[in-house]
Amino acid sequence: MSDTPAPPVILGDEPGSFPHSVLAERHPAIIQQVREAFPYGPDIHRRLDALLDNCTKGVIEPPAADAPDRDRWRTWGLDAYAGRSWFEVPWLWSESYFYRQLLEAVGYFGTGPWRGVDPFRPFKLAELNAPETDEELTALDALEGRPVHERDRALLHGSLWGNRADLGFRLSDVEAEKRAAVTGLVADDSDALWSLLPTATATATATATATAGVGVGADPGPGTGAGTLCLVADNAGRELIPDLLLAAHLLAHGRCGRVVLHVKPYPYYVSDATTADVVDALRKLTAARGAAADHGRRLWAAMADGTLTVRAHPFSAAPLPYAAMPDDLRAEFATASLTIVKGDLNYRRLVGDSRWNPTTPFVDVTAYFPGPVAALRTLKSEVITGLSADTEAALVAAEGQRWRTGGTHALIQVRK
Repeated sequence: MSDTPAPPVILGDEPGSFPHSVLAERHPAIIQQVREAFPYGPDIHRRLDALLDNCTKGVIEPPAADAPDRDRWRTWGLDAYAGRSWFEVPWLWSESYFYRQLLEAVGYFGTGPWRGVDPFRPFKLAELNAPETDEELTALDALEGRPVHERDRALLHGSLWGNRADLGFRLSDVEAEKRAAVTGLVADDSDALWSLLPTATATATATATATAGVGVGADPGPGTGAGTLCLVADNAGRELIPDLLLAAHLLAHGRCGRVVLHVKPYPYYVSDATTADVVDALRKLTAARGAAADHGRRLWAAMADGTLTVRAHPFSAAPLPYAAMPDDLRAEFATASLTIVKGDLNYRRLVGDSRWNPTTPFVDVTAYFPGPVAALRTLKSEVITGLSADTEAALVAAEGQRWRTGGTHALIQVRK
């Protein structure tokens, strides 16, 4: 573990704060959106009304006695927080538990006709099938003739920015970032990331040497160009497609021998990716034209031969930081050449959902992680580490504190 002491975790009890607005305003709005998205019957409407009243004015209540995940949530802290206001427990915990309770209210865990029906699916499909998605997929054709290092950068930035992956995956004006008064990319360890995923050609000798000393089935490890990449996904739809395209590119160019895509085991935080969302994204790619379809077919084949696998570990939807991950997940990340952690929520879980000084070194707060780890994140919440003092000062001077939550800035951070 890191020797850097963590500041107190973020709560939602400060009126006017971003966490408070999520609990007091965003969650009620999500309940209303879900209510309108499906023709639910009166029982579900009553349960949604009860959840709305509870999460805004009540206290945290345990799941039903026969709930299949009751013991798991007790392990995750339910006994300590039951009976307390939603606003007075760690924000990460209360947010996560809200989505669990929302699924129960709509019958997702029950035995009736709504069992297993994703309440967020209409929103995910609307984004996946939006005209902008097709425009972004068409932009892939222009990348096909570019040098590999340009495609590396374009697809990495496409994955980083998610549905802001415009302008031909941010290649149309590669100097714009340098000209900006305050750059969109507030930390950039991309060189370190690529050093952990070298091309197979550049490391053929190292691969032969490394594999000579490891057992059958073992990961050759960093620097071999043929190891396992763990990619911890964030959102579905237009944000998942760039993640899959990056995975296809890395496999095609020998930067890794296998990709394990970690998704959520059930619908979570409205748009977080599940296995069903991966399938929808792959179908979108294979039904497209040009380079997008080629990528889609290669990914489909990779699923069939095991070079691309999907993992939905229960801890992926835990209300806890990754420092508390179970032993089996720790062992899996330990054997990977690199784990890429995508998105804002996963970043909060990676570094701890605390009010860090922004200049706290990223390598210190992630020292516990069992292998090399990289964060690709568009900033949409207050948690941040690893900035230089000059970068923080420039951001505050230009924007106050809005830069932390507006989604206009991003980072690539690596701990080898």
